[in-house]
Amino acid sequence: MGWAQAQPAASVAPLLKLIENRYNKVATLQMNFSEHYTFQNRPRPAEWGVLYLKKPGKMRWAYQKPAGKLFVSDSKDLYYFTPSANRVEKLRIKEADDMRAPMAFLLGKLDFDRDFARYTSKPDGPAMWIACEPKNQKAMYTEVAFKVHPDGRIERLRITGQDRSILEFEFADEKPNQKLADTLFQFQTPPGAEFVDLTTQPGKN
Repeated sequence: MGWAQAQPAASVAPLLKLIENRYNKVATLQMNFSEHYTFQNRPRPAEWGVLYLKKPGKMRWAYQKPAGKLFVSDSKDLYYFTPSANRVEKLRIKEADDMRAPMAFLLGKLDFDRDFARYTSKPDGPAMWIACEPKNQKAMYTEVAFKVHPDGRIERLRITGQDRSILEFEFADEKPNQKLADTLFQFQTPPGAEFVDLTTQPGKN
């Protein structure tokens, strides 16, 4: 089924507000995720794991495939561990904001009016796909699409990059307001791993 014509913001506003209310109000969130990345029509193997979120700004993407892969935010810095390379990269959250903007709903910072414009939509069973373009023309992505259920739950998220890459997530088994220990969001460098601190490079402070 093709996408509908561009929608005036008011026509999708109630569903957008449901999404904002659902995710901006929870203090913590835990759910399963799967991740699919395609570049130049070449899909990479699917990855999946468990996502933990705690406001403000804390998250932990604990991958089960590939085992050991980890992406952690302590609300100040981001740490990305790739087990195949045995390498950790550290960067400031403020430097990754543009890259993470499509994921803002996960951190309770979603504001459609602020970040997006020109909506298109199509039904998918009881759910609805809503695609929107960033207001910032210099963003790293050209479109973000959400598959949203009538209660505001996001099941899928698809991000189209400026390089025409497609990053897609599917979320399941949401558990809001679970008790999550702060230690989940304190990154510990695995023994023997290479540690690259990108925050100390020129122009990064």
